[in-house]
Amino acid sequence: MSTQATLFTNGRIFLSGVNPGTNAGLTRSPTFADCMLVRGDKIEHVGSSSDEVISTALASRSVTTHDLQGKTVLPGFVDGHLHLMLLGQALNKLDLVRCKDLEEIRSTIREYAAANPNMPRILCRGYMHIQLPNGATAADLDDLDELNRPILIDSKDLHSTWCNTAGIKELGAENWADVPGGVIERNSNGKLTGVFSEAANITYVWPYLASVASMEERTAAIRSAVTAYHEAGYTGMIDMAMDEGAWEAIQALIATDGSIPIRLACYWLVKPLPTEAETLAQVDRAIELASQFNASTAPDCRIVGIKVICDGIIDACTAGLSQPYEHNSHFEVPLWTHAQLEPVVKRANAAGLQIALHAIGDATIKMVVDILSAHANPDNRPRVEHIELASAEDAARLGQNRITASIQPVHADPAILKAWPKLLGQHRCGRAFAYREFADHGAPLALGSDAPTAPHAPLGNVYVATTRKSYREPELETAVNPHFALGLCESVAAATEGAAYSCFDDHRIGSLKKGHKADFVVVDMEWENEKLMQSKITETWYDGNKVFSA
Repeated sequence: MSTQATLFTNGRIFLSGVNPGTNAGLTRSPTFADCMLVRGDKIEHVGSSSDEVISTALASRSVTTHDLQGKTVLPGFVDGHLHLMLLGQALNKLDLVRCKDLEEIRSTIREYAAANPNMPRILCRGYMHIQLPNGATAADLDDLDELNRPILIDSKDLHSTWCNTAGIKELGAENWADVPGGVIERNSNGKLTGVFSEAANITYVWPYLASVASMEERTAAIRSAVTAYHEAGYTGMIDMAMDEGAWEAIQALIATDGSIPIRLACYWLVKPLPTEAETLAQVDRAIELASQFNASTAPDCRIVGIKVICDGIIDACTAGLSQPYEHNSHFEVPLWTHAQLEPVVKRANAAGLQIALHAIGDATIKMVVDILSAHANPDNRPRVEHIELASAEDAARLGQNRITASIQPVHADPAILKAWPKLLGQHRCGRAFAYREFADHGAPLALGSDAPTAPHAPLGNVYVATTRKSYREPELETAVNPHFALGLCESVAAATEGAAYSCFDDHRIGSLKKGHKADFVVVDMEWENEKLMQSKITETWYDGNKVFSA
């Protein structure tokens, strides 16, 4: 007896035709089929309702018809860059991103602390440097909680943590040693200010917060993140800072539930440690895990490569620039030097691991493209994350060297770039987020959200990519470098097949084809970039099962 099948009909089934590295351009018209036959966890046919295979299936009476009522079916979105554990935990933190200034931050925390007297600590997220023109200090937070509990706040970009004096004490920060590429802020008297950034945040704060979270809390955070992603239309995700604590929780959840209903590819975080041997030991750990959890042994939860955060961010003035910051004439110390990074890339490449390098400033982008071009096998699909301020020369070199441009258009939202002209000068802002050049020169594109640092709605991401306007504040009329916009077809393809390609999963997900996994999303939408804000995810299907319905 044949397995029961479902025929999705009376809709528009998107056929992208935009292969990774293909320049689809701004105006490419979409191609749609009018029906799709799903049997079990696979797509059996995509085409016309008049095709013989459809007639045969209907005649067998083993088919249930699903009327799409004119809606659009897209491949399940694959988030090309996110932080799974941090996202799940962030869903339960106080969100400060809509606060306009320090006073709003203070009043929001004060009210939350009073309303939650049983919490052992106050965990918040989403502060931005633009909210705090005079900087952040522990003293700004010390009078907000009558119980004097630790208050710890993630910056929106996750590169910094800001805490009160009780938080400094709980962290044990007075005893921390400086780490390469880390910033432990102190005032002129040498006293800790309560702000820890870059490698100091990753080395000290993240592990501490993981250690005080129980296994039940960590697994619950993962479940929450997966549920939120199903609601948003995702069926796959690429984690870009996997570590021991998060991996342990993932394996515990699989042991309890049998599986996690989303396709997960992970890049192991490599931090700059005091010696080369210590640093390379992290690469060796990734090699060990990849030998156990790979496409053959664990295709839906695997270690695919390493991730290195090579610089900071522009808003915190920690991105690596070729010219000094405009407002203070400073060059910042790089998180990684060429000499530190090169052996890491060589070791990972020799083992066949994928390599993902975070690079935002133009000097760091040049360095990582130099190293990947020299030492990374293009067949391993190396990638650069963010690429926010690339020179024209380096934008071209991505495609020339088959380096994936892993981009997060939500970071190009004009609502969060208001400080850039002051920090960079207007002349350099003209090079921001040069996605059109990446595509025109043949770089494979993978769209991601960088959640929880940014909103994770995939069509909001596509909206910014194609209009260069604000998803956060739709009333803004500003468009950021609209000449660098992507087309709608190529953006949707980059958020599905492109992201799948970036982690070697495009042979089975990312596009709607016969034999591919039945991972897809039903969307009530008009195929017009200016109307994407009105689109609505109505159903998400994973492995042939409906996992979300509006």
